[in-house]
Amino acid sequence: MATLIRETWLEQMIELLRPDFAACAQLPTSPIRVSCGFPSKSALARKAPRVGECWGVESSEDHSFQIFVSPVLSEGIEVAAVLVHELVHCAVGIECKHRGAFPKVAKFLGLEGKMTSTVAGESLKIKLKELIEQLGPYPHARLVASSRPKTQTTRQRKVVCIECGCICRMTAKWVSDVGCPTCGCGGKMGLEGASEGVDE
Repeated sequence: MATLIRETWLEQMIELLRPDFAACAQLPTSPIRVSCGFPSKSALARKAPRVGECWGVESSEDHSFQIFVSPVLSEGIEVAAVLVHELVHCAVGIECKHRGAFPKVAKFLGLEGKMTSTVAGESLKIKLKELIEQLGPYPHARLVASSRPKTQTTRQRKVVCIECGCICRMTAKWVSDVGCPTCGCGGKMGLEGASEGVDE
């Protein structure tokens, strides 16, 4: 079996899932575009990161649904379960969010847990395993988010009151151009590590 490219694997998984959806909620005939990519927010959150996202037809110039599956996922069943979750959004309508018809269809298909972050139940895992055996392993290497470049740290300087020890932060340019402020206690403030405060 030839190895599929990542997006083709996802597209073909959608087609293999259509019969299961037909029993509870028809998938739309409008195009469903699917990619491996970061959701628009909370993709790398430490708590409850978002691993999938579905955008409705009103958000796309060609009136297609657009689904993104996070690149931090690489295990086929987990990826397919996220895809099922996002396809439920397509089937019941984005406006349902995770209420109304969404939980009914999600549970019928075998998704379990909190509806905002579902996982595959045992019956769905068995189904997805069978589909993955047809397609082959998910052709993706997990993106290790911890290896991303660190964000720029603050360039502000610590300013300390020589009387009471109160601390605040200011840009180096402000300290250079204007000088350090007077503390609320009335004491003189200066850059941390300096032998004395900036002259008034």
